[in-house]
Amino acid sequence: MRKGDVRHPNKGRATLLHFVKGLLVLSQAGLFLLSWMVYYRYQASYSFYFWGYCAIAALYLAMYTAFAQLYGGFHTTVSRTGEIAYSLGIAAVLTDGMFYCILCLLSYKLVNPVPLVVLMAANVLLSTMWAWVAVRLTDWLYPPLDTYLIYENEDAYISTQGLRELTWKFRIVREIRLEQEMEIDGSLLYGAEAVILCGLPSSTRNTLLKMCVARDLPAYIRPKIGDLLLSGANRVHLAGLPFLYTQAAQPSIWYRAAKRGMDIAFSSVFLVLLSPLFALIALAVKLDDGGPVFYRQRRLTIHGREFEILKFRSMRTDAEKDGVARLSTGDRDDRVTRVGHILRKCRLDELPQLWNILRGEMSIVGPRPERPEIAAQYEAVISEFRLRLQVKAGLTGYAQVYGKYNTDSYDKLEMDLMYIARQSIVQDIALMFATVKTLFLSESTEGVAEGQTTASRVADEKEKFTRV
Repeated sequence: MRKGDVRHPNKGRATLLHFVKGLLVLSQAGLFLLSWMVYYRYQASYSFYFWGYCAIAALYLAMYTAFAQLYGGFHTTVSRTGEIAYSLGIAAVLTDGMFYCILCLLSYKLVNPVPLVVLMAANVLLSTMWAWVAVRLTDWLYPPLDTYLIYENEDAYISTQGLRELTWKFRIVREIRLEQEMEIDGSLLYGAEAVILCGLPSSTRNTLLKMCVARDLPAYIRPKIGDLLLSGANRVHLAGLPFLYTQAAQPSIWYRAAKRGMDIAFSSVFLVLLSPLFALIALAVKLDDGGPVFYRQRRLTIHGREFEILKFRSMRTDAEKDGVARLSTGDRDDRVTRVGHILRKCRLDELPQLWNILRGEMSIVGPRPERPEIAAQYEAVISEFRLRLQVKAGLTGYAQVYGKYNTDSYDKLEMDLMYIARQSIVQDIALMFATVKTLFLSESTEGVAEGQTTASRVADEKEKFTRV
């Protein structure tokens, strides 16, 4: 094997990383168990013995590990110290908070939260220290791969710019733009340790993919719409031949019933619990400029049905007085009111959509609802944009969790189709919890270029759409 070739990571390195991850989980559980033994066990109405403490520790281990995995806290090969520490910190705080609620139920009272705050601080400190060590250990065990970037057009090339920032994972040593007359043979991949395929015709991409598999080269493929539609296909055999069977999204009646039940329960409970916050926000919006508290706008949901979405008003009443739809530029947008800036930072302007969820117009999880006129502009460029309407619009979703406000609509469409292809209650719950991580990330609410209208954004993305 050549020097620097890490295509075959030995089991020793992988085992060492798993051991380090295990140490973190056990340490976090140990901190919790210590706080329980020192203080909280005396607050519970029930006495716990050895196996009871083992059960508590095991439950904490499972819950913390699940949250850490969900938020990418163990993804040391793709994230850096700050993001990993943040992810693990969120996981610890959520786990501690849930166990505090359990303890209050066991004690039949609200117990002193001070030890909990101390525990959370210790968890966050430990997470930060572990992230620092784990990232450096991972970089030492797995040096960056000599990577070939293979693409066909300029738009595909531009879309890979963010990969160049992952210098600890990829070392792009060769960029190959394939022309139609270019011959593809084994020598094209000579010397590569990894390959990135982007914007290639299906036949060309499949040829290269088979070559990568034959050579045991890791391949990173930028999917197209057709790939995502096939990702949820069922395998069937007809007349002794293998087929992939796919159709428009048709979730089972059990999934639809469970999802609707979850929507009703979630929206009902939080409408009641957050009613005092609703009153405070409404008062703040009214006192800010004297305008209406709520903002209503026509949006699209499943099968193209129109409904009136409800939000707390965060912009001036004359924000679109010329009738032209403009996207927000974030903190630079002078149309946003003083209170509106705060509401948008914390996503509080979205809370009234709980009423839309209760009414059945939206779901907790699904593609974000688009304005009819904006959707029509996108559909004029890419007809597949309407495929988002196979399911109900959602308060949160795959594109909201893993994208940003200013992420290209093409990329958001792909993320929405990834969700639609594999709908399940487990995925819905995971995305609900994953949303917590995005609430405190400023990049998730980044605006677009100043003065950009939806029409100009469509024009800017047209070339990207037409390459599919």
